[in-house]
Order: sequence, then C-alpha cells, then structure tokens
Amino acid sequence: MKKYDKTILIVMFFLLLILLSSSLFFFNRSQNDRVAELSDTIIHEFRSALSSEMAELLSFSLALAENGDLKDALKKDDETEGYIILRNIIERFKKHTHMKSLRLQVLTPDFFIFARSWDEGFSGMPLWWFREDLETLKNNKQPKVGMETGRLLTFKSTIPIRSQKTLLGYLEVIRLIDEFSVKLRSRGIELYALMDEVYLEHASLMRDFPRLFGKVIANQNYNISLKRHIEKVDTHKLFEKQFLLKDERLFLWEPMYNGEGDKIGGYLLVLSKESLNNFETDSRNLLRFRQFSQEDIKRALELKGQNYGSFKSGYDRDLVGLLPKLHEEDKRELEQEAREILNLYEKNELIDVILDNKHQEKKRGVVQ
Repeated sequence: MKKYDKTILIVMFFLLLILLSSSLFFFNRSQNDRVAELSDTIIHEFRSALSSEMAELLSFSLALAENGDLKDALKKDDETEGYIILRNIIERFKKHTHMKSLRLQVLTPDFFIFARSWDEGFSGMPLWWFREDLETLKNNKQPKVGMETGRLLTFKSTIPIRSQKTLLGYLEVIRLIDEFSVKLRSRGIELYALMDEVYLEHASLMRDFPRLFGKVIANQNYNISLKRHIEKVDTHKLFEKQFLLKDERLFLWEPMYNGEGDKIGGYLLVLSKESLNNFETDSRNLLRFRQFSQEDIKRALELKGQNYGSFKSGYDRDLVGLLPKLHEEDKRELEQEAREILNLYEKNELIDVILDNKHQEKKRGVVQ
C-alpha cells in the first residue's frame, strides 16, 4: 500500500511539474505576445505622428511658396527685402501658433542662399556642394519633405517657387526635432533621434553632440538620466526584434529615413512601466495625433497643381482658413493681414469666397 501511495505521489509530482512548466511557458508566451502587440500599436501611432509632422510642414510650405512679396523680392534679386519678409513671417507664426522652432530659407534656382529668416549674413553662400538631396530636386523640381541631414538633422520641406512657369527659386521650411520630442514626452514616450555618424562630415553643428549606440543624438532635449539605463540594453536583440522589455521599461526601435528613402539612422522610443500601463489599460491615454498617412502627403502635393477656389493664391486661402483655429487674443495681427489681402479683392470675388466657405461648412457637417 505504501509503495502504491509513493507511486501516486511521484506521478502527481511530475504532473504538477509539467502543469507548472506549461503554465509558465504559456504565461511567458502570452506576455511576449502582449508586449509585441502593444509595441506594434505604439509604433503605428509614432509613424502616424511622424507623418503628421511631415504633412503639416508640407502644407505650410506650399502656402508660403505663393507669397507674392517673396516672389517680387526674388524677381528684383533683393536679398535684404527677402530677409525682412522671412523674418516677419517667422515672428508672426512664433507668436500665434505652436511652431516655435520654425526656420525659413530661400534658395536661388542654382542653390545659392538668397535669404534666411535667422541670419542675414549668409546670402550668396552655395549649398549644392554638400546638400546631395538638392541634386534630385534639380532634376525633377518637385516638392519634397522629410527628415534631412545638413548642419543639423531637422524636419525639412523644400518647395519650388514659381511665377507662372518660371522657376524663381526654392523655399525651405525647417523645424527642429526637439518640438516633436516634447509632444511625445507629454504622452509618456522618451525620444532619442539617432543619426548615423557618417553624416557628421557635413553636420558641423552636431560634431560635439553625445553618442548612443554609436550614433549621434540629434534632439538636444533628450532624457539624460535615462541614457545610462539605455546603454545597458542588448542592441543586437533590440535591432533584431524592434522591441525589448528590460527593467520594466519598453524599448522600441524604428528606422529613420530621409526624403529620398535612404536610411540615415533610427528612432529609439522608451516607455516606463507607468506609461505602458496607461497605453494598455486606458485607450484615452493612447497617442492622439491626427492620423496622417503617406496618402495625406500625396494629396498635399497634388494641391500644388490645383486652383485655389475663389482665392487668388494658396497663401490667401490658408491664411483665412487659419483664423478660426486660433484663440481670440491671437487673432488680431493675422486678422489685420487678412483684411489687407481681402481689400484687394473685387466685390464679386468676395461674394464667391463667402459662398465657397459656406459650402465647405455644410459639406463638413454632413453625417455619413
């Protein structure tokens, strides 16, 4: 009887061991699947946010490229006037919008600097000798937007400026990555924008920037205290799987491409345990970026070849369209500019503008 009991106990022990091992296996697998699914969600939202930044920059550039005063300055080859126009535009938008790190630059058709919003002393300096992306622009003369290398790594949109069919030059609208980093941080994500060191040949302003994973940290507002934890991460596993859970932090890796589609580095995203719980347990804490896609960017490019409804230019249309989106105290200066623009319209043209706007409002109000 004792021998029989002993055999039962041994069998039960092994059954419990198998059950425990199976439970641990399925628990680990379930946890890995959960982390993988959560990682996919966050990366999807990050890509949408990145596309949103590009689309916003491109739309803004397309509108500014239609500025009549800027075109006149190019026609007259008046670099000082060009600088004043760009500086005034920047001051207005820094005051009335969230675009605080915005920079504007105008190039001649042969890629010499015509004017910059942040410095008047570089007019006439050639850019073609270190800006490889300009060669493609020279051949197809089409608008482009992307994360671009230069003296700094920045979001950059480059738009041809034309008068009828004549190419007058190119407008470049530039934004630092730091503002994008702040947006992500407010949602619980720490960003490290890492550029490959090979681009330091021309990125003269980044040569003293700190390194991570053998790459250059491009955003200067990165989390310094978190950097020492990141340096312990197994980069081989991270680059292979694109995500890694370590010390209750989630590390995500997303390749970085420029406007030409060339890989120039990567984005490292880091989320704490608290941020992960927020993402997983409450959908209201998910990223709430506008869901721009590559199709949105394509449509923005297509607008370049369309008319402007009842407006005389895309700049007029976008300026008037921007006003309802601003707080009351921020409208005054831009309202004055809108009045000056609309004062140049004939009575019938103003009627058309009003009717078109009413039509758009009704169209947006339809429930499908």
